[in-house]
Amino acid sequence: MKARTFTAGVVRLLIAGLLAMGMTACSSKEKEAQPQVTVQVAQVEHGKIEQVITAQAVLFPKDQAAITPKITAPVRTFYVNRGSKVHRGELVAVLENRDLAASVADSKGAYDQAQAAYGIATSSALPEEWQKAEYDLKSAKEAYDAQQKVYDSRRKLFEEGAFPRKDYDQAAVALIQAKAAYEIAQKHLNALEASGKQHEMKAAKGQLTSAQGKFESASALLSYSEIKSPIDGVVTDRPFYPGETAPAGTPIMTIMDTSSVIAKAHIPQQQAVLLKPGDSATLIAPGDVTVEGKVSLVSPAVDPNSTTVEVWVTAPNPDGVLRPGTTVTAQMIARTVNDALLVPASALLKTPDGTVTMMVVGGDNKAHQVTVETGIRQGDRVQITKGLNGGEKVVTNGAYGLPNDTAVKVAEAAPAGGEPAGSKTDSEKSPNDEKNNSGKK
Repeated sequence: MKARTFTAGVVRLLIAGLLAMGMTACSSKEKEAQPQVTVQVAQVEHGKIEQVITAQAVLFPKDQAAITPKITAPVRTFYVNRGSKVHRGELVAVLENRDLAASVADSKGAYDQAQAAYGIATSSALPEEWQKAEYDLKSAKEAYDAQQKVYDSRRKLFEEGAFPRKDYDQAAVALIQAKAAYEIAQKHLNALEASGKQHEMKAAKGQLTSAQGKFESASALLSYSEIKSPIDGVVTDRPFYPGETAPAGTPIMTIMDTSSVIAKAHIPQQQAVLLKPGDSATLIAPGDVTVEGKVSLVSPAVDPNSTTVEVWVTAPNPDGVLRPGTTVTAQMIARTVNDALLVPASALLKTPDGTVTMMVVGGDNKAHQVTVETGIRQGDRVQITKGLNGGEKVVTNGAYGLPNDTAVKVAEAAPAGGEPAGSKTDSEKSPNDEKNNSGKK
């Protein structure tokens, strides 16, 4: 009986031992199932970030004039060549104009003659008919005055009884006749002055105006043969030679003002609403030529063909390094945040539903998933507007597929072209490493 009891106790002890050993093995396996993951991190920092809108643009000059003559004639002389600097109003070419000069001289003579005729018409004596009418009026006035005196004298004598009535009545009739003759002469002269003189003056004025118009027209045609620059600038094109005749409507010269240039870009409407005149911009031309400028125009209308908005960037070009017609890159600063939370773009993770997350390494050396909201992105830096406070360490390399609350080990970023962080050099390798490596071969 005692032997059986002893045997049962031994069995129970063996079973208990086996169970303990099994639990220990399971605990070891659990620990081995949660190894540390090596990741690289970056600290969330405060800094300045700018929202930059980038677009391809074409350069245009500040001002441009394609000079097209108003008359068709051979070029007699060019005073400038390609590359010549010119000023506003400077004579740059002359067309053949001898016939035009002769026409000006002829019309000038006719104009002078018309001026003289007009002066004579306004200052000389009246025509013969007007002179006769004035003489008749003067004679009628004298006869009327004389007859008035005779009548007054005879009336006085008649009233005193010293003059017969018959002679008094004859004097009264004669006075009436003299007055009527005077009034008729006055009306005749007035009619002549109202019609004849007015028509003569009008004719003289018309001849003068016509002669003046012909003279000014001839002078204008002559001036068209003298080509002057309408702007300050540089001659960029001169396709003809002296003696050649440019077809009607064809420019004989192109002048550009390149002291500053305008880069014209077409950008989407969503980006255009962020820009305004005065925003800072940078133009990058071929050869890494960089020039600072300003946004000078945001078109109020949308291009119906491309449904984009035209934006102008004006930049100084005193040295002429920017050439009109060149395609450049325009970088326009739409917004600037001076104190933003910034993280590397590589730290951002996107879930299938579009949510943006990051893995933040806490004080427990575990990676915790945090949902964030982003703002401006500039290069490899992104602004975080919600979800972080600043100073956190976010995983930049190794976060993809990393489960939440995973234990991590922070490693330094590998230098460009160097060994990965944590790797050993040949001198640091141990004999065991070599044995392990030889066994793997």
